Amino acid sequence: MKAATINAYGETPRITEQPEPKVGPDSVLIRTKAAGVNPVDWKITEGYLDPLVYADFPLVPGWDIAGVVEKVGVSVTEFAPGDEVIGYNRQDHVQNGTYAELVPAPVRVLARKPASLSWAQAGGLPLAGLTAYQSLRAAEVGKGDTVLVNAAAGGVGSLAVQIAVARGARVIGTSSEAKHDYLRSLGAEPVTYGEGLVDRVRALAPEGVDAAFDFVGGDAVPASLELVKSPARVVSIADHTVAEHGGRYLFVRPSSEDLTALGELADAGKLTVHVEKELPLEEVAEAFRASQEGRARGKIVLVVA
Repeated sequence: MKAATINAYGETPRITEQPEPKVGPDSVLIRTKAAGVNPVDWKITEGYLDPLVYADFPLVPGWDIAGVVEKVGVSVTEFAPGDEVIGYNRQDHVQNGTYAELVPAPVRVLARKPASLSWAQAGGLPLAGLTAYQSLRAAEVGKGDTVLVNAAAGGVGSLAVQIAVARGARVIGTSSEAKHDYLRSLGAEPVTYGEGLVDRVRALAPEGVDAAFDFVGGDAVPASLELVKSPARVVSIADHTVAEHGGRYLFVRPSSEDLTALGELADAGKLTVHVEKELPLEEVAEAFRASQEGRARGKIVLVVA
């Protein structure tokens, strides 16, 4: 099979021929249609997560997948060959990632593909969608809340906006001015990030916000702490120091149940995935470059023929 691989940290992934992966008793083999590109993917190839995850080479990066079940393990009853699935295929051991034609995945990380999403959209949903969903749950966002989403036009932020709106919350989202119309289309009230952010948010919400989410790092946590009524409802995926102030640092976890909930929101017309770039697997280096720039509105996705 074809796969994007590296043989050492610091290499740029390139397309190589690899043996077909084996399938464990609680896993399935998926023929990949699309694989979402996330910043964690290139950070792994650079060795930045080496203390946190175990890696073996040749290493195939990628944790997001949308595809068709090709084989099932002997104990699998949840899926059958031909089923269309999505997954956040993060495991403690990193080697058989999703930038490949065939990917093994345990059933605990999978859910059925939302019928309303294209393959590219479905491939871009799992990690970003789960991060948004679990962040909002951690802050107990519900009807009547006013929430601040930092980096609201990004892959995670754009999904967080839609999920919060679906829960009945009022959403204020930060972005560059060029993306304000996009945020309005998602249901958010846009504000420009940077110096003076606190004052701009207070102009919209004089009493502050009920919950705030940091999906970018930098000054997002300090600004959020100034605006939120209780620090316990500040959630960050980028700044560990949030916990020192009573907030919550969140590292997303695989969850079939949460993925299913995201799929239900999508099929109900309440959630969509904006794909900024759709590239063939062979252009993985370009996908990494685009991800490293950090300017994408929505998701970057590799399509596997």
